[in-house]
Amino acid sequence: MRERRRVGAYGMLRDGRGRVLLARGSETCPYPGVWQLPGGGVEHAEHPVRAAQREFARETGLAVTVGAIRAAVADVATYPDDDVAVHTDRLIFDVEATGGDLRPEPAGGIAELGWFGPDEAAAVPLMPFTAELLGLPVSPLPAGLPRALPPDPAPHPDRRLRFGAYGLVTDPAGRFLLTQIADGYPGAGRWHLPGGGTDHGEQPTTGLLRELVEEGGQLGRVVELLGVDNLHNPAALGPEGRPLDWHGVRVIYRVLVDVPTDAVVTESAGGSTARAGWFTRSETADLPLTGIAASAIGQAGG
Repeated sequence: MRERRRVGAYGMLRDGRGRVLLARGSETCPYPGVWQLPGGGVEHAEHPVRAAQREFARETGLAVTVGAIRAAVADVATYPDDDVAVHTDRLIFDVEATGGDLRPEPAGGIAELGWFGPDEAAAVPLMPFTAELLGLPVSPLPAGLPRALPPDPAPHPDRRLRFGAYGLVTDPAGRFLLTQIADGYPGAGRWHLPGGGTDHGEQPTTGLLRELVEEGGQLGRVVELLGVDNLHNPAALGPEGRPLDWHGVRVIYRVLVDVPTDAVVTESAGGSTARAGWFTRSETADLPLTGIAASAIGQAGG
């Protein structure tokens, strides 16, 4: 099957009784009759926070402010008739309503909106990611459900979307693990957070822990999701040898390495990581850091 990647941003809005707002797909959406958190696809170069606001307003009529990121999960849906497997990385944010009038948008794929407590939500068909976020058992979707392939933006030969998972990685002594970007890659020579692009069908945390072994030779454990970073570089020059319009969506986790070892790059020769190292906070002040690394270390406090 042909593989396709997309990123979606969704909002979790609760009312004064603790119920969550869900949207039921219309006949024009990929999963008609199935309920899910309001939200949808991130456009090229768009920040996921902006996408969550835009899609929430389009589907519900409500203006919202976006708070903390609650979860990042991935799933793959297959469309045998089209010979396509679509991997969706889904970012879920807490949101708060600030205005507007609640109403569904049938033309946009939403047939009905409703407020659900746990018992009510458990009684309707839910998208798996929504069930997981609500702490409910994940059940298969109804058999024979007609599914429409999500629209694919017009292909552009020089556009690239990359979803990655990165870690603010520390050891019991409070040192930071950083990786240096190899020559020939954007940001060459700068020190970066361990991590990288996830594979098709791979969960963000699984991809991060894999990259941690490949780039630093460490075994770690994910502690919490810290945030999401958006990078748009319309003229990134990388191994392809020509400028490309890159859009990177990157989730950042706090990771602990309980038994640190010497940092060793174990990925295949020719990778994007030149070397890795453990650094104290004071030592990081003298390093040329990428923006995402400088921000994460600065926000770590201490």
